[in-house]
Amino acid sequence: MIRLDNISKQNGHQILFIDASMGVLKGEKVGLVGPNGAGKTTLFRMITGEDRPDDGLVSIDAGMTIGYFSQDVGEMSGQSAVAAVMDGVGPVSALAAEMAKLEAAMVDPDQADDMDAIIERYGDVQGRFEELDGYALDARAREVLAGLSFSQERMDGDVSLLSGGWKMRVALARILLMRPDGMLLDEPSNHLDLESLIWLEDFLKSYDGALLMTSHDRAFMNRIVGKVVEIDGGSLTTYSGNFDFYEQQRALGEKQREAQFERQQAMLAKEIKFIERFKARASHAAQVQSRVKKLDKIERVEPPRRRQSIQFDFRTPPRSGEDVASFSNVYKGYGGKPIYAGFDFKLRRKERWCVLGANGAGKSTLLKLVAGATEPDEGTVTIGSSVKMGYFAQHSMDLLDGDETVFASLDGSFPQAGQGALRTLAGCFGFSGDDVEKPCRVLSGGEKARLVMAKMLFDPPNFLVLDEPTNHLDMATKEMLVAALSAFEGTMLFVSHDRHFLAALSNRVLELTPEGIHQFGGGYTEYVVSTGQEAPGLHPGG
Repeated sequence: MIRLDNISKQNGHQILFIDASMGVLKGEKVGLVGPNGAGKTTLFRMITGEDRPDDGLVSIDAGMTIGYFSQDVGEMSGQSAVAAVMDGVGPVSALAAEMAKLEAAMVDPDQADDMDAIIERYGDVQGRFEELDGYALDARAREVLAGLSFSQERMDGDVSLLSGGWKMRVALARILLMRPDGMLLDEPSNHLDLESLIWLEDFLKSYDGALLMTSHDRAFMNRIVGKVVEIDGGSLTTYSGNFDFYEQQRALGEKQREAQFERQQAMLAKEIKFIERFKARASHAAQVQSRVKKLDKIERVEPPRRRQSIQFDFRTPPRSGEDVASFSNVYKGYGGKPIYAGFDFKLRRKERWCVLGANGAGKSTLLKLVAGATEPDEGTVTIGSSVKMGYFAQHSMDLLDGDETVFASLDGSFPQAGQGALRTLAGCFGFSGDDVEKPCRVLSGGEKARLVMAKMLFDPPNFLVLDEPTNHLDMATKEMLVAALSAFEGTMLFVSHDRHFLAALSNRVLELTPEGIHQFGGGYTEYVVSTGQEAPGLHPGG
């Protein structure tokens, strides 16, 4: 049981919480929502004891263990990924690391003289490892890593060689392996592919402890949480139900507050008009006094705080020819491993293909081939007439000039556009007020992605090639993007792990599997219905 009672917290000049309360019981799965900067991470840190409230009480049941996954994974080096995952479970991981060193020493000819001592020590360490059920733990660690799409090779490889996204998965696996009484998960769905996401969903559904999590993935949140706590304007409001239910209730509450506010404003206007009209007449003095007193006593209804919803309207892109791109007998491989062999594929105008496939199936390679970022080993990739392509990939964000401000970056791309139009564009993509003066080097991953997207969509292409466009984006920006792309009149080829994005925007599915490449004539929703799976080779978890 985790409880926050009447907590108040201020960071510098920013007030995060005022007399806010909430609780998470054993077995409850709670989603924590609120705009960026509202205090979600601070709330997690107060529960773990890394931070303290200025006022109020944070209480956790005696003996309760808590695992906290944050986006800041810290330093990882000097061990394999599987050893790093077992690290969270205490002495077993140290014994596993020592066994690995001793095993290496046993086959090292330079240490032949010390072999008796090495073997004796190995026997002692192995005995203790078995007592602590180390082999079962090692198997469980590998099972969790496999669920998060690690190959055996990657599990046993040096953790320091992994990219930031894969290190995140190691940090997440560490918490999952612990199976603590309470889990705090800050954006666990970031950096995961669709297969890992679905595995994690099933894992968390069967977890019987207390779970409090944030996520920008609507489908993921909807399937796991049965309660939502919203941080807004310093208070914590609890809603029973999943994320969709919370949104409906919130909208309903806002409507009611709006109506209440308007009714009161109308009544106040009427009373003030009466007072103004008759205040100079002696015959109405008593009535005027009584109404002035009444107005003083009325508790004013606050106007509802409007969430800023951002919208971006596409200009109409120029029309392309009917044949947008075609692959003819394409062969492509890496390091002797064939990815495409004799591949034929055509994209026609207004088709929106989403590409599905496990890690390493060749999704990004397909997009690079279309974009001309890589060449086929054999065969041809042809782009049709009048096609104007916009290609978004993760490396696009590295091409921003770190010294330029957000506004200068937009202005450099569209010098003819004028200040007003560019400020409106920046606002649509979440850069309001002084945000446009931030230099690009200080932008977060999400801010960089939004800036690159703004630059790509302002002068719209008629063929969008998007590789994981929703990575790093918060829910509001994703909603804006889905709404904008729904109205897009061109052609799309994209990879995404966000099922809401896939379902809303695709009208064709290209499935890459070890058995072959399959084309589906309907969108992602039809694909799920016809195959009974949400990703190639996976069945839906209920």
